[in-house]
Amino acid sequence: MRYHNIKSHAKINLALNIVGKKKKLHKIESVISFLDLHDEISIKKIKKEHHKIQFTGEFSSSVKVENTVSKLLNIIDKKKLLKDKFQIVIKKNIPPKAGLGGGSMNASSILNFLSKKSFIKLSKKEIINISDLIGSDVKLGIHSRNLILRSNNTIKTFPKKRIFVLIVKPNFGCSTKKIYSKVKKFSKAKFNKSKKRMFNFDYLKKYKNDLELIAFNNHPKLKILKNFLEKISDIEFVRMTGSGSAIVAYFNSDKKCDEIAKKVKKKFKNCWCKISKTI
Repeated sequence: MRYHNIKSHAKINLALNIVGKKKKLHKIESVISFLDLHDEISIKKIKKEHHKIQFTGEFSSSVKVENTVSKLLNIIDKKKLLKDKFQIVIKKNIPPKAGLGGGSMNASSILNFLSKKSFIKLSKKEIINISDLIGSDVKLGIHSRNLILRSNNTIKTFPKKRIFVLIVKPNFGCSTKKIYSKVKKFSKAKFNKSKKRMFNFDYLKKYKNDLELIAFNNHPKLKILKNFLEKISDIEFVRMTGSGSAIVAYFNSDKKCDEIAKKVKKKFKNCWCKISKTI
């Protein structure tokens, strides 16, 4: 059987509020987009007793033996939803521990593929339930489009909006578990009445990422990086995505984005810089 090729897009949080806590997990609300930056997944059916998963690419060395993809396949097999075995090769172009959801989006992309190709037959509700068993943000990748995650854990999707971004990640990552463990205060929910205009720069500038202060206290270099970017003209706004460590600068123009990228690479030689845009 030939390989099917899938794009697993990076996720960015344009705004993020921590609005409470339920059992072990925090309740969040977030304005979310997906980027043309993506991991490349090749998948095909094989006549073997077990699935085969292989990671390649720039960021493959950091992937653990137990990962979101192996967890997905284990769940599906235990539920006896899948008759076939698959060989999956994932080229990792998205850096880990950056707040870009690389691993989670890998799992959701594969789950989407298996469902759309009818290798498994699941309702939308069942797909979401399996997503939640893997990780809290896996279900976001089921949509892979502009969306708002509300405080009641429901999702509202919106049409495409082209935004150009510069992603800057230092040579260290942030532990999501560690960052969330230090959350002591909660914000008031603001995104339950979701509207398309919440993706406009004028609105986004009013928002924030509640995890930034915690991440900056743990990693002062992130604050230095953000301050540098905020002082540059022609940037709409700058914000950390997820629990970090990637800092994202937002632009109206790809030309300006390219100009600023050259300045950042010159100033922060140890940082990973990537120009991208929303899909």
